[in-house]
Amino acid sequence: MSKVKSSVELESMIVDALKRVYDPEIPVNVYDLGLIYEIEIKETTADITMTLTAPNCPMADILLGDVETYVGDVTGIDKVNINLTFDPPWDKDMLSDEAKLELGMM
Repeated sequence: MSKVKSSVELESMIVDALKRVYDPEIPVNVYDLGLIYEIEIKETTADITMTLTAPNCPMADILLGDVETYVGDVTGIDKVNINLTFDPPWDKDMLSDEAKLELGMM
């Protein structure tokens, strides 16, 4: 009998999955880039609210597809809804310390 994962465990697994999604133009994952605004879990559905570095990002389809694929592969998640927003707009202050270090900004 498999143990049902708690929301905290699922969220941690989702964050790990998001850290495997890289913007093809920037060598940093979407989570550390600060593109993920919210993760909400309802039973087996993950609602991800995120943004892009720019509204006209040429890699948007690839990034959104990768987020859906990697989060959808998390055990306990059957459906992924991505809510794309540009409010607030992304800026470099949203980068994690790890991302700033990787990009030579620290």
